[in-house]
Amino acid sequence: QVQLVESGGGLVQPGESLRLSCAASGRIVSINSMGWYRQGPGKRRELVAEITGGGSTSYRDSVKGRFTISRVSAKNTVYLQMNSLKPEDTDVYYCKVTVVGSGLDISVYWGQGTQVTVSS
Repeated sequence: QVQLVESGGGLVQPGESLRLSCAASGRIVSINSMGWYRQGPGKRRELVAEITGGGSTSYRDSVKGRFTISRVSAKNTVYLQMNSLKPEDTDVYYCKVTVVGSGLDISVYWGQGTQVTVSS
């Protein structure tokens, strides 16, 4: 089994920054992609940013130039640096990790979610 622990959410004012982190632990042979999604009440979960095992990144248009995703493979940890935050960035943010297990099976795990609120 794999556990994900997220941290770093909170309440900030517009223009401020937050850094989310997500650490994976458990039966992990290797990690493929790691990413961050967001979800609001009654809405679908949406991709915010993703980073592959090779380090390639992708972002939704609304966060390009403001958010940066990174990972420390040795720690099985992914980060999301969020700068110049806007009220429309407010949502619950979820970490998603694609793991190769001991049987070479591939599984997807989700974090518990962390609330990001941007408000003056």
